[in-house]
Amino acid sequence: MKAQSISTGGEAAGLTADTAQDMATGADEWALEVEKRLCEVPVGMHGWRIDRALAQLIPEFSRSYLQQLMAEGAVEVRGVPQRKASARIAAGDALQVELRPTQQAQAFVPEPMALNVVFEDADLLVINKPAGLVVHPAAGNWTGTLLNGLLAHHAGAASLPRAGIVHRLDKDTSGLMLVGKSRQAVEALVRAIAAREVSRQYLALAHGRWKGLGEQHVDQPIGRDVHNRLRMAVVRAEGGSSKTAQTSFRLLDTGDQASLVACKLHTGRTHQIRVHMAWLAHPLVGDTLYGGRALWGMTRQSLHAARLELRHPVSGQPLLFRSEPPADMLLALESSGLHYNASGWDSDSAA
Repeated sequence: MKAQSISTGGEAAGLTADTAQDMATGADEWALEVEKRLCEVPVGMHGWRIDRALAQLIPEFSRSYLQQLMAEGAVEVRGVPQRKASARIAAGDALQVELRPTQQAQAFVPEPMALNVVFEDADLLVINKPAGLVVHPAAGNWTGTLLNGLLAHHAGAASLPRAGIVHRLDKDTSGLMLVGKSRQAVEALVRAIAAREVSRQYLALAHGRWKGLGEQHVDQPIGRDVHNRLRMAVVRAEGGSSKTAQTSFRLLDTGDQASLVACKLHTGRTHQIRVHMAWLAHPLVGDTLYGGRALWGMTRQSLHAARLELRHPVSGQPLLFRSEPPADMLLALESSGLHYNASGWDSDSAA
């Protein structure tokens, strides 16, 4: 199909940000107020631990969260803060609990940030994500994520699942990401990705001289690594914990120490390219989780989402987006002695 083609020249190109005033519009709707809950200890709870009683009296919150509130001085018994979760209470005691927002609740708030916008209309947003930006709030990263930035970028994000995010890149993977701006677009993008109608290609810098054929297709199931819960691994399908995973690879250049490879996803499993490259005995430079080493200034996995091709989720117009590798990856390529040809690698048959 003949596609509208849009390219970006790297991390600094096309950088846009709304003014702080514009981005703050509607922020009051997201303001998180502290609720104070008053309870009287019933006779049946006389002598109970206070954390156990609170878990029964305020069942919509977990016991561990209520214990956290106690440690912060947010729970009072007869007007006196009670920080000890094992303290015993008596029938008739008046309890006051200041229900402060959980980290999860605080995560889903707008935070103005500059987004490197490659394309935007009423239904679709394509951004060039820098390495280091977390896509979605989770333990350890409740703020400063792409989701927070999207909530500030446009008002409609608040009414969309995950603010319109339909696929992820790892924190330290750079490159192109699709975001829906309307419910119709989000649903269409999810369907298109599931039906493999969105072409996603990556550039990877891997350890070692390339082994085997210049074009390889890996069809190996991926599941949680039983020896390290932080990792994924190629896991035999009969184990029941793995999912089908398919990636195509095409060699672009190789030398004594490293290889530059184009990677095309056919499925979208967690860490898929990183796992399949490690399985091929070519872990990514900088990817210490999967056997790689930090070289040539790359202290993150050397992986960049460089090409997206799809039909517009609403209009059906063919679209093609390209992104040049960021400066750290280009410097690593140069230092490794490999050559990157920006115009010749990313055809449909590239991987």
